[in-house]
Amino acid sequence: MTHKLVLQEITPVTHDTYQLMFGRPKDFTFAPGQAAELAFQKDGIKDEGRPFTMVSQPDESSLSFVIKSYPDHDGVTEHVPDLGIGDIAQADGPFGAIQDHGAGVFLAAGAGVTPFIAILKKHEREGIIGDTLIFANKTDDDIILKETWESLAGVDPIFYVSDQDDTAYTKGKVDQAELEKLITDKAQPFYICGPGGFVDAMRDALKDMGVADDKIITEDGW
Repeated sequence: MTHKLVLQEITPVTHDTYQLMFGRPKDFTFAPGQAAELAFQKDGIKDEGRPFTMVSQPDESSLSFVIKSYPDHDGVTEHVPDLGIGDIAQADGPFGAIQDHGAGVFLAAGAGVTPFIAILKKHEREGIIGDTLIFANKTDDDIILKETWESLAGVDPIFYVSDQDDTAYTKGKVDQAELEKLITDKAQPFYICGPGGFVDAMRDALKDMGVADDKIITEDGW
């Protein structure tokens, strides 16, 4: 089903990531972690829909997305910084296999953290504790909603930074050796989102560590 969304607010989150808040149609329902395909009604990109995850809660009056802009990709997201109040997006959805299956380990790289925003905030509202967020980025400045993760009582955030020598966090990449240091409970849910190579590497590492297929949650399904 297609919905018309009107942009009410756009706010920088990092140097290249923005939160877009739209009015929410009354008949637009979704589960935390799901996405919608947005087609911004701007010249040159009207017919180029892309999937973005809702970061607001299903009972909120607004519908929000956190979107990373990639100016060098010559695509839809390079236009995000130029959007203004009153701009229109056509939204199709919701869809997506990443949904809430309880407290667990959330493995994210870059903008792949966005499906976890609504889920982890839902856990906070419900008093669910015991979540671990393992979040990989290139630099400290790339960490989306860093202060939010550090403020959530039920979340233990662990940040990895690969391309910055003077990082305030763990220098390096997330791999199986790092996961084996951090994870003891292999029966909990493991949520994975990020670039395809990251998702594949994390899934393979978890399986090698003995995590069952039905405990690994990605866009390929539960």
